[in-house]
Formats: sequence, C-alpha cells, structure tokens
Amino acid sequence: MPRPRKCRQVDTAPDVTYFKPRGVPLRDLAEAYLPLDGFEAIRLTDHEGLNHEAAARQMGVSRQTFGRILAAARQTVAKALVEGMALRIHGGAYRLSAAAPSKAAGGTPDGAQSAIKTTNEHAVDGNCKETNQMNRIAVTSEGPTLDDAVDPRFGRAAGFIVVDPDTLDFAYVGNGQSQARAQGAGIQAAETVAREGVRAVLTGFVGPKAFQALAAVGIQVAQNLENMTVRQAVERYQKGDIQWAERSEAQGFGR
Repeated sequence: MPRPRKCRQVDTAPDVTYFKPRGVPLRDLAEAYLPLDGFEAIRLTDHEGLNHEAAARQMGVSRQTFGRILAAARQTVAKALVEGMALRIHGGAYRLSAAAPSKAAGGTPDGAQSAIKTTNEHAVDGNCKETNQMNRIAVTSEGPTLDDAVDPRFGRAAGFIVVDPDTLDFAYVGNGQSQARAQGAGIQAAETVAREGVRAVLTGFVGPKAFQALAAVGIQVAQNLENMTVRQAVERYQKGDIQWAERSEAQGFGR
C-alpha cells in the first residue's frame, strides 16, 4: 500500500480560483487542475522570491518534495496557457493556516455554478484535506448537468460529465476541440478524458480507434447507455449494472 502523502502547509489562499481564455465558452474548454499546494509553491518562489529551501520549510516538506510540487505546478500552468485550457485551483494534500479563507478549497467560475462543482475532499491528517480523483468516471453528455441526456456519440459528444460516483460531485468538460476535427475526433476525445484521470467512460458508442486509445491508458468503456440521463447512467454504475465492453460496438458513429 502506498504511503500517504505528507500534508502541505498553505498559508495564503488564492482570491481567484478559476481562469479561462477570454471569449471561449466554458462548454468548449478542457480544464487543467492546479492543486492548492502547487499554487502555494508557485506563490512562494515565483511571487515571493523564496529559495527552495526556505519555501520547503514554510510548507513543511523536504526540499526534494517541494521541487517536485513546484515542477508539477509549473507544468500545469504551462499546459493551460499553451493549449488554451481553463485553469482551476483546488484540491491537493494541504492544511490551510488559520488566516486563510476557506473559499480556497474550491470554487466555480462566475455563471457556471450548474456546470462545475468541487470534487470530494476528505480529512487525512487533522485539518489536512486531500482530493480524491481516482474514482471518477466520465459520461458523454449533451449538456453540462447530471440531468442532461447521455450523448450517444463518444468522439463528437457535446462534452463529458466527469463525476465522482460516491458523492455525485462533478465537473463539465467541453469537447469542442474534437467536434471541430474532420478526422480523429475519437482519439482527441480519448485524450481529453484521459487528462481528467478517469477510470471509466460511459457512453453510447465508441469507435475502434478511440476504444483502442482508451484501453491503452487503462480506461474501461461501457457502451449502449444512450436514451437515459447522465444521472441514470451513473446510478447504473453505482448498482454494478454495467457491462464493460471488450471491443468497439459503434455502428455508424465510428469516430
């Protein structure tokens, strides 16, 4: 069993926890997640100008651990900037100081409360919190809520509801990049859900190439779940009433 991560001290919470490219609808954006401990590492070094040793001491971790946190945080920010993704600051293994406002634990962009909710967090060390994203699944959806219909297409789905089936906390991830492609929409969509770290995809049909791409990164696929809402598909998953596919069953959607 892996050793639990040491809780990281976060002294300053961000006032703003969500950034997106101007002029691009939220439904068309993939999201990059910057954990709160990663935000703190960037703040201490790139904003406050502390060296790694001093910053590590302030966060209560080793210098080597701090270096890994900072490198991962910078990579996430760079990915969001280069690929035009929305950037959301939340989660991680952290303990907020008494002076830090609780709103830093999560949040939603203005006007998107129905589309995005914070992921589940649980105490792991006193006041320490750690976000659990390992149990999440993705459901193709025609809209941004659990009560929208399952989109029968995978590659050209309107978007994906990424949901924790234990808590029903969810986030909506748009699929505009795949829809704009003349070819390879399924592979692009597979890359999108893989970035979200999900363990399974629930949908109607997945084309052969997309199915292979999902299988290659260990994501299970359940097909033939059209004609129901996302919530109903998740409920079937919760009950274990899901048949995992061994190959693509796409007929006519094919991408």
